[in-house]
Amino acid sequence: MKVSTDACVLGAVADVAGARRILDIGTGTGLLALMTAQRNPAAQIEAVELEPLAAAQAARNVEASPWSDRIRIHARSLADFAATHPAVFDHILCNPPFFRQSLRSPDARRTTARHSAEDTLSFAELAGFAAAHLTPTGRLTVLLPSPEMQEFAQLAHHAGLYPATRLVLRHRAGSKPLRHITAFSLTSQPVQETELIIRTTHDDNEYSAEFRTLLRPFYLAL
Repeated sequence: MKVSTDACVLGAVADVAGARRILDIGTGTGLLALMTAQRNPAAQIEAVELEPLAAAQAARNVEASPWSDRIRIHARSLADFAATHPAVFDHILCNPPFFRQSLRSPDARRTTARHSAEDTLSFAELAGFAAAHLTPTGRLTVLLPSPEMQEFAQLAHHAGLYPATRLVLRHRAGSKPLRHITAFSLTSQPVQETELIIRTTHDDNEYSAEFRTLLRPFYLAL
């Protein structure tokens, strides 16, 4: 999987200000790690990627960036990374696999990136890891479609994580939600909900003003 619009939104809206240690789980080609490094010049960033070719590409992308001294790529599973006993994180980011058994690709690497499976990354594993490896004021920010986010929120609650903010991402005003970007914390609090419209209502090929403002630091064409 390369760069997707919703993943770029996740990288742009996650509240990483003040975070000293950040973890990107399932980094793919390194998108979220790189966006985080650009947004937070003081953060040290760890990025975990199971698929070897994707991890190698992420490492090349990081090496070619201005932030190579602050990002480390780990070509291993989350379970293997957890076994190294990493220090706790101020923020954990994840755009996890979520397609389950539908729309499976004949390309095994693409399937690993898109589909949840017990041998890749389960929602329960992600929630459990975050609950155990966040600082007391830390946050886990996750990008998922609505049904999968409901399932993840239940598992997160069971692990001791509670939603703090929720961004509803829509293709255009009035359309059904494309994705939810939810930040979870270790303390229960009222959820702050906002929404972002990607395209204008009058022209499906035109980005909304809000989207353009948010992504301009990262998109060369905006």
